[in-house]
Amino acid sequence: MSVLPRRLQHGEEATLVEHLGELRARLVISLVSIGVGFVVAFVFHGRILDWLNAPLPDHFGKPVTLSPAEPFLTSVKISLLAGLLLALPIVLWQVWAFLAPAMEERSQRIISFFVVFAAVMLVAGIVFGYYVALPSAIHFLTNFDSSHYTIELRARDYYGFATLVLFAMAVVFELPLFILALVRLRIVTTQKLRQNWQVGVVAVAALAVALPGVDPVTTLLELGPLLVLYFGSVWLAVLFERRWRHAAD
Repeated sequence: MSVLPRRLQHGEEATLVEHLGELRARLVISLVSIGVGFVVAFVFHGRILDWLNAPLPDHFGKPVTLSPAEPFLTSVKISLLAGLLLALPIVLWQVWAFLAPAMEERSQRIISFFVVFAAVMLVAGIVFGYYVALPSAIHFLTNFDSSHYTIELRARDYYGFATLVLFAMAVVFELPLFILALVRLRIVTTQKLRQNWQVGVVAVAALAVALPGVDPVTTLLELGPLLVLYFGSVWLAVLFERRWRHAAD
């Protein structure tokens, strides 16, 4: 007997009990994968913390803790977030495997492409955030009015800020997927996007302001990629829109 739930084919009928059984099995697999990811991340949480500490200026050393439980709780929180990230491909696959039978095979191929594209852009956003946005934001914030303050970084606050910046950049880099989805669903057309590019720029700027970031440096570092990704996404959507029209004819 297979441990993994069987994936239904498109159009294959199943009873409500069978659907609920498959859903339960996929939820269990997702939770187990998150648990395994957490254990792996906790085993290597020292390296993860060193990786997050790397963007800090040399004179800061390590972040400080101000309560007895803070080192343990902070390490657990970081390990949980890292575990979720490690388990994300398995969780997304379980969601996709459960929903895919309701879609035609052609639609399944399109969505599979979007899932892979979203994963690639997610990694690109985290890499950009770690090597560009986070160091710049930390440098600006820790040097602002440094003559008036004794600046020390609390571990809980720093790691929270760092993960927030990385998450924000990951969201920023998903903009092409959002625009392609709007065009694919025919909510907007590429012609309207090109004609009303000023509206798009204003919307992108508003999104950059709304994203996590308490300083102008982080906001500008989010706005720059957003503008590049927005205009690049419009022209990418032009190419896909032509292909989708030909396929529909």
